[in-house]
Amino acid sequence: MMEWTDRYCRAFHRGLSRHALLYTEMVASAAVVHGDRDRLLGFRDLEHPLACQLGGSDPVELAEAARIVEAYGYDEVNLNVGCPSDRVQSGRFGACLMREPELVGACVAAMKRAVAIPVTVKCRIGVDDQDPGPALDALADAVVAKGVDALWVHARKAWLKGLSPKENRDVPPLDYDRVYRLKARLPELFVGINGGIATLDEAQDHLTRVDGVMIGRAAYHDPWILARVDSRFHGAMDPVADRLAALERFRPFLEEELAAGARLNQIVRHILGLFHGVPGARAWRRRLTVDAVKPGAGIEVLDAALAEICGSAGLDKRERLGQETILQNAGA
Repeated sequence: MMEWTDRYCRAFHRGLSRHALLYTEMVASAAVVHGDRDRLLGFRDLEHPLACQLGGSDPVELAEAARIVEAYGYDEVNLNVGCPSDRVQSGRFGACLMREPELVGACVAAMKRAVAIPVTVKCRIGVDDQDPGPALDALADAVVAKGVDALWVHARKAWLKGLSPKENRDVPPLDYDRVYRLKARLPELFVGINGGIATLDEAQDHLTRVDGVMIGRAAYHDPWILARVDSRFHGAMDPVADRLAALERFRPFLEEELAAGARLNQIVRHILGLFHGVPGARAWRRRLTVDAVKPGAGIEVLDAALAEICGSAGLDKRERLGQETILQNAGA
């Protein structure tokens, strides 16, 4: 989710669920140790619970990065052993580390010694010509031996040769059963599953076999699916009743960020999918996409896009906050 789950995205998603664990973009451990930490790691308290995902392969450097992450107040630090991009491979981290389980174990051990917060790993079931059976088992055994707190598994291989990062998200076939077998073999290990999961019904089914479900692109493109996570999985009241309420909840944050110098398009690109499936969603996206990039674009662009949605759904703009459930039902 690099370049997707930035702090603007996370603030919006937190307004839809108080309890879902949110993840940062993957940040290189070297950048955390030597770079602009406030820019890379800064977040608002409203984003909790929040995990920081690191990329790297040097145990000493990862331990120092983990210490910095903990000092910033994150609730978890996660080591990415699943990203297939060329840029990541050239730095010897990401999915290519599936071939080096003992090194991944050493990284986990160093991070565990450095911090008190949970240390977790996200991986694939294998890469290229690896047999997913022994490949995933070797990785899991190596990190379990070093005390890993959870293993999140993207249930497909990464083809580092021949497929682009985008193709690696869809082309290699999903193998959920392989993840289920891992959980059955290691019942004491928290095993979470990821990959191709698009609905809460699917998530519920997976949770009969594993301990957690991670939803990435589906939640980004149709964020409204997060709005019932709290009541369905955490026994808590959902924070918003409908899409318009979600937008009103997000508005003060947006206004504060604009006042601090953020550009409108940097923020609203993360809310384009809010009205997915609702009449007028295309006009909503078009208005935000075209007008938010203009110099000086401000909150009036959001209001204009909102007026288009309300008009398409047959609502008088003056009454929109009193008739939000129409939009909720229209997108059901």
